Amino acid sequence: MLDIQPDKEEMINLIGNSLYDVWNKLSVLINEKYDMECLWGKGGKTWKYEYKYRRGGKTLCALYARENCVGFMIILGKDERIKFETNRHNFSKEVQKIYDETQTYHDGKWLMFEPTDTSLFNDFLALLSIKRKPNRK
Repeated sequence: MLDIQPDKEEMINLIGNSLYDVWNKLSVLINEKYDMECLWGKGGKTWKYEYKYRRGGKTLCALYARENCVGFMIILGKDERIKFETNRHNFSKEVQKIYDETQTYHDGKWLMFEPTDTSLFNDFLALLSIKRKPNRK
């Protein structure tokens, strides 16, 4: 993976101050709960940057950035989808809607959120804990 880490100024120019704040708060939240390897990469056709959280060759989630937009992606495999569906009533209507509207592939549901504030962060943490128990206290 290329080392293309943007600096703060570049990120602010790309996504704007308020989304940079959302990006940082989400990143801090994930780092407080999970000790992961973090990798910067190109964001493919849709995004400029990808920031992946991985451990032991498995991706926990990824943050994405493009002009005036931040993305948070988590992939739920078969067992993880069962856990979500069992507890879906504990998630916000917005998260349930994105889950329901996301296509299921052979390797799972690729849930992409585009947060504009911190209102879904508790849901994001709950989704992450379905995927992997936090390994930091």
